[in-house]
Amino acid sequence: MTSANPHFCRRTRRELLWQTANGFGAVALTGLLGPNWLARQAFAADGTSPNPMGARPGGAARRAKAKNVIFLFMYGGPSQVDTFDYKKDLYALDGKTIDVPTFGRQGKRRGGRIVGPKWRFRPYGEAGKWVSDLFPYLGRCVDDIAFLHSMYAESPIHGSALLNMNCGRLISGHPSLGSWVNYGLGSPNENLPGYVVMLDETGGPINGAKNWTSGYMPASLQGVQVRSEGVPILDLEPPQRLRGALQRRFLDHLKSENELHAVARSANPELEARIAQYELAYRMQSAAPEAVELSGESEATRELYGIDQPRTAAFGRKCLLARRLVERGVRFIQLYAGGGHNDDNWDAHGDLVKNHGYHAGRTDRPIAALLTDLKQRGLLEETLVVWGGEFGRQPTAEYAEGTGRDHNSWGFTMWMAGGGVKGGISVGSTDELGAKAVEDRFHVKRLHATILHLLGLDPNGLTFFFNGLEQKLVGVEGAEPIRQVLA
Repeated sequence: MTSANPHFCRRTRRELLWQTANGFGAVALTGLLGPNWLARQAFAADGTSPNPMGARPGGAARRAKAKNVIFLFMYGGPSQVDTFDYKKDLYALDGKTIDVPTFGRQGKRRGGRIVGPKWRFRPYGEAGKWVSDLFPYLGRCVDDIAFLHSMYAESPIHGSALLNMNCGRLISGHPSLGSWVNYGLGSPNENLPGYVVMLDETGGPINGAKNWTSGYMPASLQGVQVRSEGVPILDLEPPQRLRGALQRRFLDHLKSENELHAVARSANPELEARIAQYELAYRMQSAAPEAVELSGESEATRELYGIDQPRTAAFGRKCLLARRLVERGVRFIQLYAGGGHNDDNWDAHGDLVKNHGYHAGRTDRPIAALLTDLKQRGLLEETLVVWGGEFGRQPTAEYAEGTGRDHNSWGFTMWMAGGGVKGGISVGSTDELGAKAVEDRFHVKRLHATILHLLGLDPNGLTFFFNGLEQKLVGVEGAEPIRQVLA
């Protein structure tokens, strides 16, 4: 075989080594700088945006009040007038037909039969906040909670409403809130995912993983499903072909941190990416079982979360696990209460009392325990807790008979606690029937902007270049935080 260059073979060995070894010094230097040094220097295709795998410079605009977020997602749509939005005049209107415009899965209507609240409300806390008897434990925590009674959104349909609440858009394909948070801040924990999702035992919500997708961002920023029992994270084991002797050799290789290994990794980006993938899996294999192991928690703590009671055990474990993940630096944690279809979630189209009594009964004590436990450990002031569903419910009945309520995106309640939020306050309001937000109306984007703001991020400055546009969680038009709740 002859060289394309006729003079190539006429070089001496000394000349050959001198000309072909020019790059080895740089490779060795890169190895000494560490395997992540190149990634920290990388830039995206637009030439200006930093590598999206890392924290985004310029995203953090101020000192953060919160370091972590726990989003308690009440999938299906809790009824605001039966939970936290007290409408005393609604009781007397029960059964009467009222001319009140509504918009749900049944479309737009001009009136309907009023379904009065099915639970009593009582005042709690220093401010005397009225809370339904559905939540006797949470009632004791109202002085740490800021209630948002005037939330609204565009869609009263589960699929698009879920995407809107989770990803800021009515259509799929866009990064979810947890992905934006980890993109902007990065994760302080290298052994666990920065974004964890825990689903209800009955199944996941409509759209499935689209609700915790990373969209057009790197896949490393998507939510990772963690289970509170059994194997915590599925599919951590390498493929079958890498098991046995080959797997042992591979893991031994990962543990080797000598200079030759570092140089080899830096010289081969493909090898670097593959090794990094299994390094993360190996670290997660070691860290995940310990993180979800609750046997070391005291009996008093387990009792606080209701893990000793069949009704509250499942969600109690998730809430306790959320606290443990916060302690270990997981940036964003989302817990779903309700899954599957029909009465497996808060979607009370039939028997309102049966539906909400069940779901509130299994979540009230664990959520109150989470707030109490975080506060006792000094973690609540740096952990933002968010509660709510994709929308609320109407004050009128959906059908000619029964207590079922249709969806309502025109006005519903959410709440926030900890992480730089004022406690013991209520902001915004719906009309006298609880049908529509009328005072200080807050779109879902305002909620997202508030969460980013409390984490020290600029909601209008945190962008990701995609499809010719600087994309934002809050949309190209932007959104301002809900300043009434900021401490």
